[in-house]
Amino acid sequence: MPLVPADSIAGRALVTVIVIMTFLASFVTGIGVLLHDASREWTESISREMTIQVRPLPNRDIETDVQKAASIAQATAGVSGVRIFSKRDSERLLEPWLGSDLDLGELPVPRLIVLELARTPKLDVSRLKLRLKDLTPAASLDDHRLWMERLSAMVRSLVVVVAIILALVLTAVGLAVTFATRGAMAGNKAILEVLHFVGAADQFIAREFQHHFLRLGFRGACIGVAFASATFFVFEGLSNWWRQSPGGDQIEILFGAFALGPGGYAIILAIGASIAMLTGLVSRIIVFRHLRGLD
Repeated sequence: MPLVPADSIAGRALVTVIVIMTFLASFVTGIGVLLHDASREWTESISREMTIQVRPLPNRDIETDVQKAASIAQATAGVSGVRIFSKRDSERLLEPWLGSDLDLGELPVPRLIVLELARTPKLDVSRLKLRLKDLTPAASLDDHRLWMERLSAMVRSLVVVVAIILALVLTAVGLAVTFATRGAMAGNKAILEVLHFVGAADQFIAREFQHHFLRLGFRGACIGVAFASATFFVFEGLSNWWRQSPGGDQIEILFGAFALGPGGYAIILAIGASIAMLTGLVSRIIVFRHLRGLD
């Protein structure tokens, strides 16, 4: 007969708790991985481009200012390409906020020029800003550094939030295992005392509890990981439908294709393995402390 019953109400309850905690930890971590990958794509995209904004000013021909600013940018070292947005292209950028039925012809809509940056040589941003200011006062250069700093701050905050949630989940699992182990020892108190006083090694008794709770933790972690992986797999399959919905573009920009990839699923598996090992380790520590108290 095993020292700890293989199947009991307390054991099933602990497995349920571990399933829920593993799912929550895996799901939150998976979302963090998706956001981290998306933010990296945003940063790479922003770092490869800059934008010149040409404002319509009184007594100035905006088309001339646009062409002059584009020529200045094209002649600058570090700029590999220049793309000028037409008046219609600039107005179309405002349609998601102002609507498509609004006549924007009378509004002073700025014109945009997108600069594609070369890897080498590096663009001298300050010099380009001065040249634009001297030759085209209607033009201003946006180097996106503010947005990149905000993205970096957002990613750092995200990592901190995910780490806090994981710490809370692991703490909750540890507390649940502690109570379950103490309950199992209370139910077998007489047997434990007899085994201890007749000379049974503490290692043997602790190993029995550790193996029991490790099996429970492994079972719960496997189910939780399976649920989390299935959830992301379903979301990945639905991502094609999301792209066709009205808010699909925003969802795709925020989360990408909602595909974790092998690395993301490997992280989820690592979380499940960590929770299973934590379950066995905590039970072993609790049993050892109890047995030392009997001496």
